[in-house]
Amino acid sequence: MNTLEIGRAGMEDLAKIGQMEAEIFPDAWSEKALTETWEQKTSVMITARKDGELIGYLIVYLVEGEGEIARIAVKQEKRRQGVAGHMLLELENICEEQKIGRLLLEVRESNLDAISFYKDKGFTEDGLRKAYYTDPKEDAVLMSRELGR
Repeated sequence: MNTLEIGRAGMEDLAKIGQMEAEIFPDAWSEKALTETWEQKTSVMITARKDGELIGYLIVYLVEGEGEIARIAVKQEKRRQGVAGHMLLELENICEEQKIGRLLLEVRESNLDAISFYKDKGFTEDGLRKAYYTDPKEDAVLMSRELGR
């Protein structure tokens, strides 16, 4: 079948998202932090599933006309198959409904694949935030994209 399903994360997804966090990020969010985020009115969590298996997620905070992407993650073996792009499209639909005009994010300076992905999706580099990341210590590239124009 091999169909990709994009939708909102449910409470039942948080343990699996937590597992993916630990596999992908050196500064992984705990399941408790994910639960607190999921419960916030300003946050949206989007999931990607292939044949029922959770293969990706996106976490964004929507505040005062802007959306700040906190996380986009896709399982290693499912990357470069359009999964992150589909989650971003879903986010754009949500932003349109909620009158969000701009998306912001920061990404590790060494994460060239992510920077390239965001540029392909219309994001531009706005600057650097020195020593933003720890473990390992690294600068963040600030990126943004206007929506609905």
